[in-house]
Amino acid sequence: MMAENSLKKAQEARRAFLQMAPVTEKMRNEALLKMAKLLEEKKGRILVSNKKDVLRARRQGVSPAMLKRLELSEHKFGEIVHGVESVAAQVGQAGKVLSSIMLDEGLVLEQVSVPIGVVCAIFEARPDALCQISALAIKTGNCVILKGGSEARETNRAIFLAVRGALKVSGLPPGSVQLAESREAVNELLGMDSLIDLIIPRGGSAFVKYIMDNSKIPVLGHSEGVCHEYVDESADVEKAVKICVDAKTNYPAACNAMETLLVHEKIAEKFLPAFAKALGGKAELRADPQSLAILAKNNFRAKKAIAGDFGREFSDLVLSVKIVKSCDEAISHINRFGSKHTDGIITQSAQDAEKFLAGVDSAGVYWNASTRFADGYRYGKGAEVGISTGKLHCRGPGGAEALLTYKYILRGDGHVVSDYTGDGAKKFLHRKLLPKTYGSPTQ
Repeated sequence: MMAENSLKKAQEARRAFLQMAPVTEKMRNEALLKMAKLLEEKKGRILVSNKKDVLRARRQGVSPAMLKRLELSEHKFGEIVHGVESVAAQVGQAGKVLSSIMLDEGLVLEQVSVPIGVVCAIFEARPDALCQISALAIKTGNCVILKGGSEARETNRAIFLAVRGALKVSGLPPGSVQLAESREAVNELLGMDSLIDLIIPRGGSAFVKYIMDNSKIPVLGHSEGVCHEYVDESADVEKAVKICVDAKTNYPAACNAMETLLVHEKIAEKFLPAFAKALGGKAELRADPQSLAILAKNNFRAKKAIAGDFGREFSDLVLSVKIVKSCDEAISHINRFGSKHTDGIITQSAQDAEKFLAGVDSAGVYWNASTRFADGYRYGKGAEVGISTGKLHCRGPGGAEALLTYKYILRGDGHVVSDYTGDGAKKFLHRKLLPKTYGSPTQ
């Protein structure tokens, strides 16, 4: 039987969404600035709560990758607050007229961006996700039900109180942001297709697949983060080493970390020893026979890769390495084993770069840059609701635009279709007009 609290929260969120219609862009931005201020004021309490969560998770044997995602450092907390402020500073997209066309004199059709509605965000040990998704939901006039992992329950509660406080003092419906906590709530929420419009899961591939397989509600998520860097034959070795070390070691638990390194055979003898030296033993290398031989010859340790190491998301300081004969082979490998997340080429050849950028079928394709740039904040979105490896509605790091859809608004003056059919029918003008922007989203 459905738990009353989960149903009540979903119903409150639906009512709050309807109440958000008259809320102006200015009011939403003020709520976000108040949210940033309250987060700063409650910083001590939030970080103490986070330490409790980390200690408990460590005692329970949580993986190092999850612990890394769970922990809020001073620096990460500062980024969270700055992200909320950045979202507030952005030009709002809700209520924007995407296109405007005069069908006939006095009959104007507009395509207007509007919030999706009630969004359910389900995430694992990622307390920063709570802030990011809340901020983007408030900015776009959406309402959100947040279900965080039990590993972060103390942190989530502390942050949620700051978010709710900002809504209350800003005059926005407090019910527009809800927090669900029980494990049972997940399956209950997945079945509420009459109240919830979109589910955003943020977590491992098995977690995301479970969400997709157990709900009729549309899901915005990614399956895995199997990201590649390909070092082409004309790559600048020093530049390539710097990029690849960053892509693997900067934050190995992230979905945008490099999991497979592809190296052109003509540069492998020079690049691989330099890369292994710069890596300094920080990561375990699982190499194919050719790259294994080169590393061994230069006194660097590596394990022999097995078939399952290519196409695998390690989310740890482990990296599969493979030598390829051409840029075409690298592209083919990525399109076969990648997850359509983010993949890069390191090369001084514009021709090879353009071939790679066009040929790799991923949400993000980079030239001479670390895959770690795949992030909503780094893309200038202020924050992200998640990263989508799908191709419909949203692809890659999703900011405010991921929480918007559109509707058609037709304004007439007694117009009827029968005037445009049959003998003597009137002709449509179909004259394009310059779009304008409304002050608040139209639902």
